[in-house]
Amino acid sequence: MTLSLRHLYLPVLALAALLLAGCSTVRTVESDVQSYSTLSELPVPPTYRLERLPSQAENAVHFDAIEAQAQQALSSVGLQRDDANASLVLQIGAEAGFVPNPYWGPAYGPYPYFGPGPFYGRYGFGYGRGFGWGAGWMMDAPTPLYHRKVSLVLRDAHTQKIVYETSAVYEDVWTNDPAVYGVLFQQALAGFPRPAPGKRTVRTQVDTATGLAVPAQAAAR
Repeated sequence: MTLSLRHLYLPVLALAALLLAGCSTVRTVESDVQSYSTLSELPVPPTYRLERLPSQAENAVHFDAIEAQAQQALSSVGLQRDDANASLVLQIGAEAGFVPNPYWGPAYGPYPYFGPGPFYGRYGFGYGRGFGWGAGWMMDAPTPLYHRKVSLVLRDAHTQKIVYETSAVYEDVWTNDPAVYGVLFQQALAGFPRPAPGKRTVRTQVDTATGLAVPAQAAAR
């Protein structure tokens, strides 16, 4: 008896559907956070004004969503935007790109360069060797790791001295823009205004269907 391609693919598709149905909708976003602070407590008043770089102003359509995520994270630690009566001046940074998946070895190509700049900075791409799999399936390239980085710099509005600097870097196979930036801003502000010294790992549970953090505190180690 001759089987059509349709009959060959049906069991494979059914298996894939079962695997997807069993997958959890909760994912852990884990980032490397580094923070530097000269603050001992919230400033009085606990307010800031946002200072956009010229490049960010030119890309306002993209940057608006990132800015909104940052302001929400700042609000969660007690800081509110008040351009007319600000104690602090805020600058926001965000980057995006791809990096090779280290589990696939050096054949995946060179690491990209991520220069400073506005939202979505610079992108880099890699490549991989394909191989045959199953009923005519072909894996042309490994899944890349998404690179996402956010940074926040707070200056004293009167002296212009930097009083708080923090960043969070995330590299994984899953992302959900712009929601993932909101998670990263929250992680970057973990422990504000007196964060733990040195580089640390911060984890947050995220609902992959909505891109929102689940009701749980980010855990740091």
